Amino acid sequence: MPLFGRKQETEKKNTKDGDIRRKYEFKETLGTGAFSEVVLGEDKLNRGKYMAVKCIDRKGLLGKEEALENEISVLRRLNHPNIVQLVDVFDDKTHVFLVMELVTGGELFDRIVEKGSYTEKDASNLIKQVLAAVDYMHTKGVVHRDLKPENLLYYSHDEDSKIMISDFGLSKVEGTGIMETACGTPGYVAPEVLAQQPYGKEVDCWSIGVIAYILLCGYPPFYDESDAELFKQILKAEYEFDSPYWDEISESAKNFIRHLMCKDVKQRFTCKQAMDDPWISGNAALDKDIHASVSAQIKKNFAKTRWRQAYNAAAVIRQMKKLAMSKDDSNH
Repeated sequence: MPLFGRKQETEKKNTKDGDIRRKYEFKETLGTGAFSEVVLGEDKLNRGKYMAVKCIDRKGLLGKEEALENEISVLRRLNHPNIVQLVDVFDDKTHVFLVMELVTGGELFDRIVEKGSYTEKDASNLIKQVLAAVDYMHTKGVVHRDLKPENLLYYSHDEDSKIMISDFGLSKVEGTGIMETACGTPGYVAPEVLAQQPYGKEVDCWSIGVIAYILLCGYPPFYDESDAELFKQILKAEYEFDSPYWDEISESAKNFIRHLMCKDVKQRFTCKQAMDDPWISGNAALDKDIHASVSAQIKKNFAKTRWRQAYNAAAVIRQMKKLAMSKDDSNH
């Protein structure tokens, strides 16, 4: 059964039939899921160039073909230095293979906790990169719909490594039907999504506001053991800048967050407006070290969750840290 139906003939033209192993030599396994496996692939024509290859068993795709086609279609539209790139798609009788850019720097929170120092300026620089990538996505008509810290990964272990956006499993192209499905991760979802109103790219800007909030204090703006109570908080856009955690944070940072986590969609900052804000483009972000407080709160509030979904193509990339760590260990 072909992955791509008639509607996806244009996608099919860009999908390569036949043996992926002619182009890539499979190395060690980086991760496994119920119906998929992620392997390290070396480009045979360009030795030393490695990719993450997600091998998806067709048996596990039954009923999910459309979601995978959507993700591939979205990724093919995007080419930006801060977005994990889909390099190749191969297709044979038993598997679909997604060849992804290899990202080895690990997750955002892990890196912040490991750092010796951390400031508002660092947080501002991170958010600036995310805004640039999401603004680019929006100009291409793509809404991510699931922006959260776990989907922000460092490209490498270098001190000045760039940040990458991954996991486009819930992304949608504007104009392909009204978006009103409640999806995403509860704590990061915009009020209009929970209100089950039609929504657009503004939902990503809200999520960036939530991420910025967490980057400055180490805990989420909305939290409750009960989802119903959590949703009530978000629907009202009720959040605080609690003392003592926000006492040392600039008013400029708080204003920046207020403009993104704004209930009124018409008043909410776009990515371009956010990039022009003094906290991002000026010198308003402080240089004071807030590492001790923020890292303590991150450890307390974001204990490792291992419920990773193997299905989403870019979930692959989360296995890269293990690979990088094992290489570091062998080097030491």
